[in-house]
Amino acid sequence: MEKVVHVPEVVLNSGYKMPLLGMGTFNFPMPPIDELTSILVDAIKIGYRHFDTAASYGSEEGTGRAVAEAIERGIIKSRQQMFITSKLCCTQAHPQLVLPALKNTLGKLGLDFVDLYLIHWPISMKPEIDIQNFKKEDIVPFDMKGVWQTMEECCKLGLAKSIGVSNFSCTKVSHLLQIATIPPAVNQVEMNVAWQQQKLLEFCREKGVHVSGYSPLGANGGPWGSHAVMRCPILTHIATTRRKTIPQVALRWVYEQGESVIVKSFNKERMKQNLVEIFSWELSTEDNFRIQAIPQKRGCNGEPFIHPNGPYKSLDELWDGEI
Repeated sequence: MEKVVHVPEVVLNSGYKMPLLGMGTFNFPMPPIDELTSILVDAIKIGYRHFDTAASYGSEEGTGRAVAEAIERGIIKSRQQMFITSKLCCTQAHPQLVLPALKNTLGKLGLDFVDLYLIHWPISMKPEIDIQNFKKEDIVPFDMKGVWQTMEECCKLGLAKSIGVSNFSCTKVSHLLQIATIPPAVNQVEMNVAWQQQKLLEFCREKGVHVSGYSPLGANGGPWGSHAVMRCPILTHIATTRRKTIPQVALRWVYEQGESVIVKSFNKERMKQNLVEIFSWELSTEDNFRIQAIPQKRGCNGEPFIHPNGPYKSLDELWDGEI
């Protein structure tokens, strides 16, 4: 029987606990649903208890099937042992569409609630378009107040235990906190040694909003990915010295910032490596000093959302100067 790794948890401002390491389910191309289900069941066997999915990923149904199969096979005792995050698609980021969108997500997952529901981007698109083939002209003004009020309604109805945002700048989080009755529990953003987000981390800590980092390995192999993490000479040196893999060093760095991390690999051996030996050692002061010297550049910069006639006319406007 495989050894199950215990993942530490953080208590969110909503009062609910969230595992500090989760498994992402976005892949391009997405494997057939039976294959995805099998991969995620293997992940549960190893010890993953947090799955991160989204309406736009096409992985919600496979995620739900994996949880159901894991319960049926006795790998976990109940749904309550899993933490499931999903995200509101930009085409549904309109006040009247949020609740139907979450109900549709729950239907695909086969669940009564998600543990965390996020606004995927501070972006709204025309509802009738295909999110996979959107044009810049399809982007329309984002009603943050109206959308968040409906997110709060989802929370009050018990359909989402916690609610939050993704890809929000300090400025946008600050604006949201001014209008929110229920504050965002999480801001999920790109975060890795090559995009360390120190300003955002400090701001969110001060405001009690937990930061969850996606693309901790630089989305290596993804559509917007780079080799900035996996081929980083500094990380290579630390990994060799510490007898760790480069991903283990990269994930440990995020964990030591006090934030959670979403990592994605559908390879069973790498799934193990990404989970095992992350929590049982520490980077040295010298390691951290070296990592601070790594050149910084955002990977997923949001360029597809920029349009001269759209709500965001420049990357500077999208990220409020935080680029």
